[in-house]
This record gives sequence, structure tokens and C-alpha cells, in this order.
Amino acid sequence: MKKTSLAAALLLPLAAQAAYAQSTAEQNGTLEPVIVTATRTAVTANETLSSVSVITREDIERLQPVSIADLLTGLPGVSIGQAGGVGAQTSLYLRGSNATHVLVLIDGVRIGSVSIGLPALEQIPMQAIDRIELVRGPRASLYGSDAIGGVLQVFTKHGQADGGISPSVSVTGGSHGYVSGQAGVSGGDAHLWYNASLGGTYTGGIPNCRMGAAELGVACYVDDPRNDTYRNWNGFANFGYRWDNGTELAFNWLRSKSNAEFAGSPYVGNDSIEEQYVAGARLSFTPLSLWKVTLNAGQSRDDLASYYQGSYIGNYYPRIPTGYFNSRRNQASWQNDITLAANQLLTVGVDYQQEHVASDTRFERTSRGDTGTFVQYQGTFGRNEIQLAARHDHNDQFGNHNTGSAAWGYHFEHGPVLSVSYGSAFHAPTFDDLYFPPYGAIPTANPDLKPETSRSAEIGLTQQLQHWNWGVNAYQTTINNLIVLDNNYVPQNLSRARIRGLEGQFGFHLDDWRVESYLTLMQPKNHDGGPNNGKLLQRRAQRTARIDVDRKLGQFNLGASFFAASQRYDDIANTRRMGGYATTDLRASYAFAPGWQLEAKLANVFDRNYETVYYYNQLGRTWYLTLRYAL
Repeated sequence: MKKTSLAAALLLPLAAQAAYAQSTAEQNGTLEPVIVTATRTAVTANETLSSVSVITREDIERLQPVSIADLLTGLPGVSIGQAGGVGAQTSLYLRGSNATHVLVLIDGVRIGSVSIGLPALEQIPMQAIDRIELVRGPRASLYGSDAIGGVLQVFTKHGQADGGISPSVSVTGGSHGYVSGQAGVSGGDAHLWYNASLGGTYTGGIPNCRMGAAELGVACYVDDPRNDTYRNWNGFANFGYRWDNGTELAFNWLRSKSNAEFAGSPYVGNDSIEEQYVAGARLSFTPLSLWKVTLNAGQSRDDLASYYQGSYIGNYYPRIPTGYFNSRRNQASWQNDITLAANQLLTVGVDYQQEHVASDTRFERTSRGDTGTFVQYQGTFGRNEIQLAARHDHNDQFGNHNTGSAAWGYHFEHGPVLSVSYGSAFHAPTFDDLYFPPYGAIPTANPDLKPETSRSAEIGLTQQLQHWNWGVNAYQTTINNLIVLDNNYVPQNLSRARIRGLEGQFGFHLDDWRVESYLTLMQPKNHDGGPNNGKLLQRRAQRTARIDVDRKLGQFNLGASFFAASQRYDDIANTRRMGGYATTDLRASYAFAPGWQLEAKLANVFDRNYETVYYYNQLGRTWYLTLRYAL
């Protein structure tokens, strides 16, 4: 079953603007990727003064992932918790923070259930993604609540300004009855761009939960060896128009609906239907040559209903609060980018957000709103770069929160960039955390929860060269009132947690070889002084490493990925241990005609057994074969 709050919603540039900025940088001979998520303005990777990972469409087609979890696993600071195989609930833990501490945007629109506070990452169709930006570290001073660990932004595909129409189609088959297909069309001219696509996925699945009779008090509570089938239907579209004076109007839309089976009972169901919906609009214009205005509006919805043996579970036990959860988030923003002088930019804006939850579960409160005002200054003085940001959020439930950040960077001549930063952030408890009614006399929520607050400091050294890139970042984050589940699965505030980490990455693209490597060393620990003091926080691995190696041989591409993770625990007392593991993936592709490509992947080659959520199975050795056409 899937499923907080407030603040900060939309981002200045959407997918088309990000691509436009990237194209401009390439024309000017800049080899660094252009990032828009870190500062809400288009800057190069070195200018962000942040630890950032960028995944392009080229990377996606090279790595051949089945899900967004496949893409993110092993990136610096990333731990993934997945409750089963394809389509199972997926949680992203970034830099040791909670899964609710990562703000997730699709084309600038915040997504995720306002009930449980988690985005349905597993529902984002891979064929819709043009680009992903993962920014590590606090960003509450720009986005408000939730951005303690960082921000993940997904940009969907968009049309190209080439004056033509480009159809695309892909079909994939694989293990466990896996079938996936997508068809779309895109195009544009000097002013107009558009893209539209429809697709779907089916898999017979695996038994997601490997429950045993000896431990019916954890995991899925039942012993059900049947395969858990997953189905998904999706569609996405975006289009926009840019006038000669630079005024730009753009729209985006995405809908993803899934039917997922799971091991369950009449109390919680064994089948769920979930729908994710995202829509947004953006208008940008320049009233004066030094002043750019961007207006955004959007809505995201996450609707979930549970069934047992094909019947709505409310028909079985009407008094049990687990039927349907429909969440809606309306959001808008007004952003002003003002050029003060050469290499000096002032950004001032207002974000508004309203959250609603509708359910047959009787929540004490079903809506709340937040208004955030923010200001950011970016300045470059010779080799020195400065970024300062501050934000004030007023939430009609939790009152006022102030956050801020400061970063300084030094650009060595023909060398690396040294950066030092500090930032504060916060996260408000979700509706489930506060108001979910008890099962009979058993409590499931805690109305006395306090908002979580954090302080983070970081130092980094990075370099982007024509064929080489490397970086090292060290950080410490202290979180007060961290929300954790106790042994009875009731949320509680942990007075203090401290997370220390070291991240490294190194890569090169030379001739026909491409190598990317990542390393994370982390101590996500409880520091509340109680009986669990010094214990690891749940589902975070202390050490992860990943290496991607690819070689181009004419029309063929060959590649392999190696990933390793240390042990982790599934409870705050560290009694439910999940062992470390390592996996190997192999892949190949063949471009046999213009626009046509045949792809093959063998994942988890050595059929390793492992868990990222206690007692939930992961896929063993699996294969996928894809036929793709796109101009």
C-alpha cells in the first residue's frame, strides 16, 4: 500500500527550457551539463556549488533500466527500499534522510501522496523521461518543506525544433511474463514544440513477500506464495510556443494508472489500483531587459483504492480504515529573476500550495495550505562565487518556518572547484502521521508529532573536463525530531539523528569507452541518547559502490554495471538485519538501421538473493529484449 505537507512547489524552467539552456551551452563550447533544479535558474554543473547527478535520455537508453529505481541505485548518497519486484512500492533515501525528505518534481510540479508523504516513483514510466536531475543536500530555502535530503526532478520528453514530425515506438519482452510497449509522436519548428505518447506494462511478477509462519508480526503479516501481478497504463504530453520576443508558454500532462497485487488479507486487501496525475502550465516573459518573470500553476493527484479478491475492502470490514485515499495538491508560483550587474542575479518569488485528502478513513483534518516567500542571490567575483538564499513559510497548520542557505565556491584556474555550504531545512508530519485512526484500540498515528528540522554543512571538490570528471563531497546533517516508526509501527519523534557521509565519483568518456563510478560512505545514526543511541537508521546502507563500463564497437554497444551495498537494518533497534549484497548486469545494443535499435539486458547475472525491505523479495536473474524506433 502506498502512501507532507507543504511549501514550495514549482520550478522556473521546465523540460524545454532545460534542453534549450543545454543546447546553448554546447553551442558556446561549454562541456558541463546545465542544471536548473539546484538554484531554480539555469547554471552549469560547476556553478551550482552542489553535489548533482544528471541522467540524460542517452544514459537511459544505454543503461536499459526497467524502473527509476534501476537508474538511481548506486548513485552517490542513494539508498533504495523496494517492497518486491517490478511495480512494488519504491522509497528513495537520500544522504541518510527519510524517504519523505526528498522533494520529487515532474516538470516542476511537486508529486506524492499528501496522505503518506511518498511519491509513487515506481509509477513513472521510463519512456516518458527525457532527463533527471538529482540534487543532494538541503534545498528548503528555495522549495520549502521536504527538501532535507535533496530534490529529484524528472523532465519528460519534449519535441525538437527541427521542423519535422518524429514518430517513436518501443516494445520490450522479458522474464516473468514481462511485456511493455510505448508509442508516440513529437515535433516542432522554430517556435513550437510538442510530444505525446501512450504506453503500458504487464508482468506476471514474483511473490513480493517471502513471509514465514515464524514471523507473522512483521512485513506483510501473511504467508502468500502466489506471484504478484502488476499492470500499468500511462500517457504523457507536453507542448509549448516561444515568440520572437522570448515570451514562452508551455503545458505538460502525465497520467499513470496501475493495478498491483500484493500479499494481504481482508483487513488491508491484496490488490490495489493507484493513479498518478500531473498537469502544469508555465508562462515566462521579460517586462524589462534585466527582469524575467515566470508564472507557474499545476496540480498533482495520487489516488489509491484497495481490494480483496476483487471486492473493495470496505465491503468486508467497513469500520477498518483502509479503503481509498485520494490526495490532491494545487500549486502555483511567481518567480522574478533580476540581473543586478554582470554575473550577479537576484531571484525573488512566492510559492503557494494547498493539500487535500479525501478518504473513507476519517481523518481529523483533510486539508492545509502553505505560502512561501523566497529570495536568492548569486554572484561571481573573479574566481569566487557566492550563493545566498532565505525563505519564510507560513503553514496554516504548523505556523511559521524560516530556512536559509549559504554557499561559497572558488574556481581554480583550469582546475577543480572548491565549494563550502551550509543550509537548514524542515519537514512537516503527513496526514497519516498525525491523523490516521486506530485499528480498534491499536493506535497508528501520533497527533503530538513535531515538524522535523535539520542543519547541514558540506565541503566539496569537483572538476569537469572535456573527457574526464571527478568529485568528492563530505557532509554532516543533524536532524531534530526525526520521525521514525517504533516497534508497534506508531510514528514517534526521535530527538536527534546525525548523518555523516563521504561521496566520490569518477568518470571518463574517451574514444569508444565510457566509464562512470560512484562511492558512498555514510553513518546515518540515532543520536537521541536513549536505548537505541548509536544504532543505524532504517533501510540505509553505510557503504555502496557502483561502476558502469560501456564500449562502442561500430553499430554495437556493450556494457556492464556492478553494484555492491553493505548490510542495513529494518528497525530502529537494529534487530532485523538485511545482509550486504552485490549484483552484476550485462547489456548490449545493435543499431541495425537508421532509427532502429535492438537492445538486450541480463540483470542480476549471478542470481543473487537480497533484500532492501525486510522479508520482501527482489528479482533474481532476469532478461529483457527491446526493439526501439526513434528518429
